[in-house]
Amino acid sequence: MTAPKRNTWQREAVREALSTREDFVSAQGLYSALRDGGSPIGLATVYRALASLAVEGEADSLQSPEGEALYRACVSTGHHHHLICRNCGLTVEISADPVEEWAQKVAAANGFTEPQHVVDVFGLCASCSR
Repeated sequence: MTAPKRNTWQREAVREALSTREDFVSAQGLYSALRDGGSPIGLATVYRALASLAVEGEADSLQSPEGEALYRACVSTGHHHHLICRNCGLTVEISADPVEEWAQKVAAANGFTEPQHVVDVFGLCASCSR
C-alpha cells in the first residue's frame, strides 16, 4: 500500500485551480492559467499533481479525441462516465448500467476478473447542434 501524497503548496495550487473550472482542461492549459495568476509552479509539477489527483479520485481524467489527457475536479464519487461536447466542452456525468453489465460479462466470458474500463462519449450538445 502506498502512502498518501503530501499536500504541498503546489498540489494545493493545482487542486484549487482545477476546482475553479467547470470544463476539462489539459495540464498545459492549467499550467498557463496558474502562471498567468503569478504562480511559480513548474509544468512537470502540474502534470504530476494532476495525475496524482486523478489516481486518488479527486479529479476526472479522460482523453480528448486528439489523444490529449484532460482533467476536471471530480464532481461524483465512484465510477462514472461522461458525455462531452466536442465544440464547447460541456460535460455531463452519466450512469451507464448496461456498459457495466457488458464489461462484467465480456470479462467473465474470457476468464478475466476485476474488469475496469473507461467510457467517454463525445458529441455535440444541444446548443452547439443548433
